[in-house]
Amino acid sequence: MDVAGEAKKLLEKNRRVTDGYQYTIPSEEHYPYQWLWDSCFHAIILAQFDPVSARAELRSLLSKQFKDGMVPHIIYWTPGILHLFRWGVEGTSSLTQPPMIAYAAWEVHRRSPDKAFLESVYPALLAYYRFLVEKRDPRGHHLIGIINPDESGEDNSPRFDAPLSAAPDISYKDHLALRARLVDENTACNFDAALCMRKFFWVKDVLFNTVLVENLRALGRIASFLKHADGEHFADTHAGLIAGAMREFLFADGVYRSAMGADYTPLSVATWAHFAPLFAGLYSPEEAEALVHGQLLNPETFYAPFGIRTVSKQEKAYRAGGFGDNFSWRGPVWMAAHWFIHRGLLRYGYKKEAADIRAKNTALLERSGFRECFNPETGEGQGAHGFTWGALVLDMADESVRYGT
Repeated sequence: MDVAGEAKKLLEKNRRVTDGYQYTIPSEEHYPYQWLWDSCFHAIILAQFDPVSARAELRSLLSKQFKDGMVPHIIYWTPGILHLFRWGVEGTSSLTQPPMIAYAAWEVHRRSPDKAFLESVYPALLAYYRFLVEKRDPRGHHLIGIINPDESGEDNSPRFDAPLSAAPDISYKDHLALRARLVDENTACNFDAALCMRKFFWVKDVLFNTVLVENLRALGRIASFLKHADGEHFADTHAGLIAGAMREFLFADGVYRSAMGADYTPLSVATWAHFAPLFAGLYSPEEAEALVHGQLLNPETFYAPFGIRTVSKQEKAYRAGGFGDNFSWRGPVWMAAHWFIHRGLLRYGYKKEAADIRAKNTALLERSGFRECFNPETGEGQGAHGFTWGALVLDMADESVRYGT
């Protein structure tokens, strides 16, 4: 199988143009809309061989930005199509997703320099990250809260079972119902984050805040390049503050854990989010060594024949087979998680381990095709077919980590 060639064909096949905006849908089968972090992944991949489309992807994503700066996690470009997650207003969802946009924009520029492109998207980027910092941190502790598990990008991850009062063996359908009810509750309080989080769901998620730290650094580089001193100061200052707060409130016993509520109660379920801070360099070299060899490469916890389990094998919620035909973040391998781990391993110099992750991705694609997720024990594909995240293997071919450049 020509993995690179098939990945490029899939991105072209899933390309759409609506109202003059070009974007890529994750899957014709189940996801006929535009998603936030999916489009960021698409832009990062397209930057290698089609920078014009990469820039168009991000412009399209930012075209539905709210007045307060929020960027919604779904844009319903084709409103006539029925869809499970039709929760939004004015053609979008009312939630956001891991804020990968600045990182993607800088990566597109790095590969194909275009100052005019950066100038055109910079105001929207700054407004989005200001929204997160100013509206999602009501206590001023420099940790950004999410108001729904879907904002983590990992909809039914068991690390959100406690704040949802969900049992480890909850069904996919029942888990979805809890998240849908949460949207109804947030709608009733007009998505006022401070009010909604106190009343319904308040999680300081490790993955979300890790992504925010690294993206604020990218925003700082963009602002510096464009000579916007105020924006550079904002980005660099808050990247440092959030990283410090994560160490203070979310770090214990050698790992970062998400927390809920005003008292920062740790969410103890072991998921791949333990490894996400490698992406932003938040572990010390000694901590990274212990984490990689004690957990990531441990067959009894996360290391499986076909990749990294998204939930430790030791957890009650672990399900290698997902939920039948439905996707699951309760064990199966996901390519986006692999990408973050791969980038993190390279950051710390674990080239051999990063190469192993990439090789497992290639093996999964050759075995099961471009599927939404995969059984970590058998390699069997699960969820949607023709799912674009598999194309991230193209970015993993570039083993040069470019932090701070």
